[in-house]
Amino acid sequence: MGLEGRLLNFGCLLCVRNMVKLIHTLADHGDDVSCCAFSSSLLASCSLDKSIRLYSLSDFAELPHSPLKFHTYAVHCCCFSPSGHVLASCSTDGTTVLWSAHSGHTLTVLEQPGGSPVRVCCFSPDSAYLASGAADGSVVLWNAQSYKLYRCGSVKDSSLVACAFSPDGGLFVTGSSGGDLTVWDDRMRCLHSEKAHDLGITCCSFSSQPLSGGEQGLQSYRLASCGQDCEIKLWIVSFTHVLGFELKYKSTLSGHCAPVLACAFSHDGQMLASGSVDKSVIIYGIGTQSVLHTLTQHTRYVTTCAFAPNTLLLATGSMDKTVNIWQFDLETPCQAGSMNDQLKHFIEDWSEEDVSVWLRAQGLEDLVGIFRVNNIDGKELLHLTKESLAGDLKIESLGLRNKVLRSIEELRTRMDSLSSGIPDEFICPITREVMKDPVIASDGYSYEREAMESWIHKKKRTSPMTNLALPSLVLTPNRTLKMAINRWLETHQK
Repeated sequence: MGLEGRLLNFGCLLCVRNMVKLIHTLADHGDDVSCCAFSSSLLASCSLDKSIRLYSLSDFAELPHSPLKFHTYAVHCCCFSPSGHVLASCSTDGTTVLWSAHSGHTLTVLEQPGGSPVRVCCFSPDSAYLASGAADGSVVLWNAQSYKLYRCGSVKDSSLVACAFSPDGGLFVTGSSGGDLTVWDDRMRCLHSEKAHDLGITCCSFSSQPLSGGEQGLQSYRLASCGQDCEIKLWIVSFTHVLGFELKYKSTLSGHCAPVLACAFSHDGQMLASGSVDKSVIIYGIGTQSVLHTLTQHTRYVTTCAFAPNTLLLATGSMDKTVNIWQFDLETPCQAGSMNDQLKHFIEDWSEEDVSVWLRAQGLEDLVGIFRVNNIDGKELLHLTKESLAGDLKIESLGLRNKVLRSIEELRTRMDSLSSGIPDEFICPITREVMKDPVIASDGYSYEREAMESWIHKKKRTSPMTNLALPSLVLTPNRTLKMAINRWLETHQK
């Protein structure tokens, strides 16, 4: 079997335990569903019927103050602030409205300069800014606290239809109907623009997981864009204050046979979902870039898709006026134990060339030569330590050594979680134990309260997962995750 086939099998072993099933269908909208978005406890959807609807993730019941009605024309996009307290919606009526997610009250109405139809909106990761893009090509950064216009810019001869902030908030990307992908800094300076999709961009999405690099201070992120050309393109966006900005094309995913209207990364960055005019939803494994699932329950164009931040849920919306909720289920502990043996055996059987393929999939191409010279095969890979990386392999970069160790630890963690049958999202990243009192930190991840409070108390004001500075030290109870853990424990500890 060739390297591509072996890597595909490896991806299947890592992802086979994620079986997806339709668990709920929401059919309350009276017209096409245009967008859906998750907070840690709520799901929002908006529609050409001029309304926004809110649902609880605990039982998918519509909230008492839903639907939200203010817009006088079709609502194109909705998004939650990172805390989940504020919901933004934008419309053909030329406004972007901020709502209290918990009461439904209107907080403010932002009028796009020139009154052009607003097609897309998104919050910065620190909630400081809200970006809105319009049909006349204008893009505005609003101060999300004072509700004042902060900066504005524009693209030529196109409508702005897509927008996404980098996870660190230092950059944001817009996509236009003309096919241009444009990168801006937080002061609205255009850093780069290039033709990404010949027939127009429809959506773009950043993975929340940074990619490690060798240079000090380098931040790199994976970006996906999709368009009318039926393709999804993956890019690497990098930025340092010394070296500046770089946008590098990496690969193309061509699973759809019609224009792709939406794309979204899972919160762990391991999966990418896309929706298309072909009425299907495709879920790709990012490591292998292979198709994991194809979902075909929608009867018309799929216009939107979104992953929940802390649970294994996916929402997809369509011109059939419905929102489908999908859940990724895990196997039984017996099946998981068997899979663990297969996975461990498979990795230990890797040849040196297979390890090289794995390194490239992790974004560690620069280390391929070093690993080959030192004859690192699968068995050796699983036994590498920080001492052997520095002493034996002579890898001088601390960042690269840490990236290798994290990637190897991910392999071991997958084997451990498969063996125990415990869902990964139930385990605290700090203690590696099932959480009893999960809380959401400002980096978007969930942790055991006591462990995270101890982490912060030791003056570590960085994220345990990304090592980036925490925008806030506020910890929010993750009641939805706690209920899911309790239900799982009741089922598996009888």
